[in-house]
Amino acid sequence: MLAAPARLGRVRVLAIDGPSGAGKSTLAAHVVAGLIARGCRTALVSTDAFATWDDPVSWWPRLVDGVLRPLAGGVAGAYQRMDWSTGAPWPGELVRVAVPDVLVLEGVSSGRTSVRPLLSHLCWLDGGSEAGRLAKTVSRDGAAARGELARWQRFERGWFAVDGTAEAAGTRLP
Repeated sequence: MLAAPARLGRVRVLAIDGPSGAGKSTLAAHVVAGLIARGCRTALVSTDAFATWDDPVSWWPRLVDGVLRPLAGGVAGAYQRMDWSTGAPWPGELVRVAVPDVLVLEGVSSGRTSVRPLLSHLCWLDGGSEAGRLAKTVSRDGAAARGELARWQRFERGWFAVDGTAEAAGTRLP
């Protein structure tokens, strides 16, 4: 990442994309920790902070306007993280994003076609079988979420097929 070209102003952007339950958040946390350990100013933004069951990807302009455009201009960005504490999403806390050396975008649709020209690298995680990933996300989010998670998986299948995210990735992990 540190040798890759910066394409968002002076910021290098790594997108870690793949279906739900693939391990994107875990990988992103390891990458961020490794970059910070090397003295690299690093920021992490997850698409989970924006997406809802009923709005899986059309929220993207909020990320562009609040984070990507300001960082490209060399100024800090900010966004409102979705708060799920009541069981239904609503705009929660304001999260400020200082200008980093590397911005890690993590989550479903983080490597979408529209952002690829700004990416220094795109990493795709397959995450195993759909059934295995569903079991993993249900164990993480609770049995009450099973129906929404299954619906989300159906959406992802179509989204990734149309967007061609896996095929565009410079790194593909199982």
